[in-house]
Amino acid sequence: MLNEERIILMTHMASYEKGEGKKNVKIGSYFRSDYIAVAVIKAVISASVAFAIVFALYIFYDFETFMENLYEIDLVAFAKNALTYYGITVVGYGVIAYVLSTYRHAKAMKSLRSYYHNLKKLNSLYDQQ
Repeated sequence: MLNEERIILMTHMASYEKGEGKKNVKIGSYFRSDYIAVAVIKAVISASVAFAIVFALYIFYDFETFMENLYEIDLVAFAKNALTYYGITVVGYGVIAYVLSTYRHAKAMKSLRSYYHNLKKLNSLYDQQ
């Protein structure tokens, strides 16, 4: 005989496994600190690449003027400004990545706890029969 509550629970769990569950299981397989560290490292690398591209575009935008004034500008101050902006960019991306990855990990773990609770409930429904 079919148990309607079991069927509804199994359908709900199967849809979770097909959609959001795949992503949450990947996130849940990491320890919190490892997941956050990987996300921050990816963000730092991405920020470095993005900063290098934007900096190169800035230099090449008016390259002729830059080359004419190369001996007149203070290169040390220019390098300090560039490194300061680089540091601000990388730290900003890192902080944003830390906050987002912490939130995503907590959300995934909460969702997985609910999923495991439903598994236990389904098991108890099978034991009752």
